[in-house]
Amino acid sequence: MNAPTHRPRKRFGQHFLHDPGILRRIVDAIAPKPGQRIIEIGPGEGALTLPLLRAAGKLTAIELDRDLIEPLREKSRGIGELEIVNADVLTVDFSQLVHGAPIRLVGNLPYNISTPILFHCLDHAAAIADMHFMLQKEVVDRMAATPGSKVYGRLSVMLQLRCTVEPLLKVPPGAFRPPPKVDSAVVRLTPLPAGQIAGVDFGTIGNVVRAAFGQRRKTLSNALSGVMDASAIAAAGVDPRARAEQIEPAGFVALARSAQCI
Repeated sequence: MNAPTHRPRKRFGQHFLHDPGILRRIVDAIAPKPGQRIIEIGPGEGALTLPLLRAAGKLTAIELDRDLIEPLREKSRGIGELEIVNADVLTVDFSQLVHGAPIRLVGNLPYNISTPILFHCLDHAAAIADMHFMLQKEVVDRMAATPGSKVYGRLSVMLQLRCTVEPLLKVPPGAFRPPPKVDSAVVRLTPLPAGQIAGVDFGTIGNVVRAAFGQRRKTLSNALSGVMDASAIAAAGVDPRARAEQIEPAGFVALARSAQCI
């Protein structure tokens, strides 16, 4: 293996995956095929980029760090067609990258902005076939949490309303350069049909969920007092005395529908 030539930058949240066994398992989970529209967020030094490119023949990579672009372009020569977009992923309109086929998103996301990236992806869920992301394990636990769990919260609800969430594998710190101070995990997100939350504005759902979990130790009638009253909560089929952490994602959709009718 060639000696690393790029010093990871803390301000970009860079931790480069280098464990070949973990990389093989991630590629196997993604199962890339020729002709698929694969977009990688934060390719880094290309440890995941190159095997995906070999399998798919074509790949788009979104990289913010300009110093990584030319080395990655050189490594990809003769392997496949690599398009590199030098941009902050939060400014990228994924819907404009479809080009006739739903996109498959992959990436080792910067842990310091992973939640904003996830919500940005949700904004473009209709254009996405699936997502395979490396994240802090604690975040993956929150994403997949069920009602009653201590880590069940806003992220759990908002993601589960739009996607099937499947934790795939745990990744230890030593698999990265430099090693992060936390365990990591790979998760698969598969967008659900948009009709599952038809008839209610997703922004309204977000407002209800944010208010409910903003004061999670309070009952819903207290936490949602600025959004809807106890009678509107009961009209949604939800107990006003319940707390946010007890409510299934579908319950928040019902609450949002009731809130829209006020």
